Amino acid sequence: MSKSGSRTTFLKVTRLSIIFLFGVILAGGVVRGSGSGMGCPDWPKCFGGYIPPTDISQLPTDYKQKYVAGRVKKNERFANTLDKLGYNDLANRLRKDRSILIPEEFNAAKTWIEYINRLVGVISGFLLIAAVFYSFSYWKDNKWISILSILNLILIGFQAWLGSIVVSTNLTAWTITVHLLLALAILAVSIGTWHMAKVHGKYKINSGVALRVVTFMAIVVSLIQITFGTDVREKVDAIATRLQSSRGDWVNDVGTIFFRHREASIVVLAINILLYVLVRRSFGKHSIHQQLMSFTFVMLLLQIATGVLMSYLSLPPAAQVAHILLASLIFGAQFYLLLNLYTTATKQEVRA
Repeated sequence: MSKSGSRTTFLKVTRLSIIFLFGVILAGGVVRGSGSGMGCPDWPKCFGGYIPPTDISQLPTDYKQKYVAGRVKKNERFANTLDKLGYNDLANRLRKDRSILIPEEFNAAKTWIEYINRLVGVISGFLLIAAVFYSFSYWKDNKWISILSILNLILIGFQAWLGSIVVSTNLTAWTITVHLLLALAILAVSIGTWHMAKVHGKYKINSGVALRVVTFMAIVVSLIQITFGTDVREKVDAIATRLQSSRGDWVNDVGTIFFRHREASIVVLAINILLYVLVRRSFGKHSIHQQLMSFTFVMLLLQIATGVLMSYLSLPPAAQVAHILLASLIFGAQFYLLLNLYTTATKQEVRA
């Protein structure tokens, strides 16, 4: 294949990988909302096979003890690694966590939800492998495209390993948060390499310092808000498991982190309003910059709406899924906006 053909393929493959990475986040949200995180108690296989079972009769009678024993062994290896890295307290907490010894009941629907989640992740991995292969067509002109593509492949490999830890630790809270933030990092690198290839040779700062700083701040605030959100969800899961109370009581029992998350949404809205004003002053209404801000605002309003639904309608699973997907779309749009502030704009895009 010619260099131009390889570059065109790289753009197509990377764009498709971005779509699938959003799909991974969506599938992860469905897993969380439906409580299917332990639908497959082992990894990378599911109940010992590459195609999961559809009925409990397909499982051995001692499947619970088998997979609990496997989790305990894997967690001990993970705890030993944490000890070597100096995280002794975290390792000891993991060793003392009795929830790891509680076997998961088989549920065919939950098993297949988790299996589809893993399948989307595997497809994303293969797309990133293809991206690395075609990225070398840029090697002589821009080595960073290849370097970042390789880095992303390493990150998704680490993400897959972390996914196995999430399963083996029986959905330990902090692992879920790291898992989501790492997914956003992989998404950002994919968007960055795609953009870098798309505007190859056209880099030039085309915006003021204030606009770039506010855009960066908006991204940081979004990440903080996402972290707060995962913290809320983890505490909700803990309350649901411990108290077995009605869904309506879960939010009330979460504590201050819920109110912190809700108040942070005001900061998110305020900084995006400021960002929208700055973008309107700097670029024309048909520019990619204004299009991204319009998209961000629509997603932000929808996210606020889903947040209200979760607060007053006892955390409906569909609203939970939409909430995390919208958060990732907002992050992606903001990050892509920041990248576009460093590329040459056409005369039609820049307001005179």
